[in-house]
Amino acid sequence: MAAPPCSVASACSGERWPPLESSPDLFNQFMWSLGVPQGEAEVHDVYGLDSDALAMVPQPVLAVIFCFPDPPESSSHPPEEVLATEHKETSDDVYFIKQIESLGNACGTIALLHAVGNACSESLVDNSCLDLFFKSTASMDPYERARVLEKDDDIARAHSLAASAGDTELPDDVEEHYICFVALNGTLYELDGMKGGQKKHGSTSPESLLQDAVHIIKDIMHKIPSSMNFNVMVLSRTLK
Repeated sequence: MAAPPCSVASACSGERWPPLESSPDLFNQFMWSLGVPQGEAEVHDVYGLDSDALAMVPQPVLAVIFCFPDPPESSSHPPEEVLATEHKETSDDVYFIKQIESLGNACGTIALLHAVGNACSESLVDNSCLDLFFKSTASMDPYERARVLEKDDDIARAHSLAASAGDTELPDDVEEHYICFVALNGTLYELDGMKGGQKKHGSTSPESLLQDAVHIIKDIMHKIPSSMNFNVMVLSRTLK
């Protein structure tokens, strides 16, 4: 599968939140620098969506990160007021951040925060950047968390360093976007900061998270047949 740069086409551009390449090495250095212990979790590429390729993915999978073309007029993204109603039934246990306009091309960082915040926030280095961020925003709503992220110089600096470490110089108006899938309390959730909230996709388990997320990913890919710019990564726990 291709590994495209990812961003949000409709968001404002800006040097504070430049687009990130979809690269496990880049994401690993990024999250490790923020407080995820190197021996705790690692991001890996998914090289195909068939059963043989999925069987090669390091387990256990904690979260699935998907990068795909996201045209602003895509019918898969209904108006936010509709989404706000659609997602009221979802669990308050899910950690979700809204991607506000001032966060620019931060969708890669938001997907990573969704992955870490819902899958391994209890394992962070004490008083690290992410540890302090999740503790300070735990009781906030998605918009309040976005405002805190917007002003967090440490995360913004780490994001910019990760963006500059990519192999390709990326324009600010790339049209790819990151989302995240996690399993919480037996339910598969899609976490997309550009939507009004988290979205339920039925039942799942830690053992079947990747396979269940791939069903949703294939549906999204089917709706964008003209593009090859898709990439799937997983956040897996490091076995000791």
